[in-house]
Amino acid sequence: MSRKGKKIKTSTVIITIVTLIILAVSLFPYYYMVLQSFLPWNMVDKTLLPKRLSFESYRYLLGGNSAGTGDPWQWVRALMNSFIVSVPTAFISVLVGLMTGYAATHMEYKGKGVIYSSLLFQMFFPVIILLVPRYMLIRPLANHYLGMMLPLIISIWGIFMYINYFKTVPKVVFEAAKIDGANHFQILLKIALPSTKSISIIVFLSVFMTRWNELMWDMLVSPDYKMQTLNVMISTQFNQNSTVPGPMYAASVLLTLPVIILFLCFSKYFKEGINFMLK
Repeated sequence: MSRKGKKIKTSTVIITIVTLIILAVSLFPYYYMVLQSFLPWNMVDKTLLPKRLSFESYRYLLGGNSAGTGDPWQWVRALMNSFIVSVPTAFISVLVGLMTGYAATHMEYKGKGVIYSSLLFQMFFPVIILLVPRYMLIRPLANHYLGMMLPLIISIWGIFMYINYFKTVPKVVFEAAKIDGANHFQILLKIALPSTKSISIIVFLSVFMTRWNELMWDMLVSPDYKMQTLNVMISTQFNQNSTVPGPMYAASVLLTLPVIILFLCFSKYFKEGINFMLK
């Protein structure tokens, strides 16, 4: 074998080893979390190679534990609350982004430049700055699902994803639909939405994950335990009950699982959307 061949082979081996090490370091926290959630409580945080597994932590969460609230199904309620606010928020955000992107690129109206600039302007401010003003506006909707959803319904990043896509679509496509008698809503539903499938899935996943992982806003706007999401339950209950870390790991698994499932189901479209962003 030539020196060049040996060089290539050695460099490939080194790159592979380094990649595997980085992958192992990245995945280890997830392995640890899942493993500890299936251990008996007396073995949690004490071993990486268990001799037996247990569903004790999951029974604690899903089998009628009151979590100190007097509600025997509080953990199940918190999980359902997370879904109730995350799924509609993501769907509505996709529709808002789609309509705004279409209007910004293929419709003419007064003030179009001002609206576009104001959207761009918002991207320069951290979300934390708007926390108090948002709360003052949405305070009448405290302890209500709508109050938890409203701040994340408009995704500025998602809107610009649609704007960049619609800029690549020739205007003759939509003009031809208008000649055939289609109105703007028919164009959106029958032409724009199907053609933006990859973009829509990326925006949906992004908003879903943001809303699913939200903590500070939920603690501020929905203090009632019946409205708590899974994130809030994990944050509040396990600060008080740190002597039982097993259920904390189980709750973290339940919190992570939906995002992983969504990504695996839509990974094809996710990759297509990423490729479009990099063009």
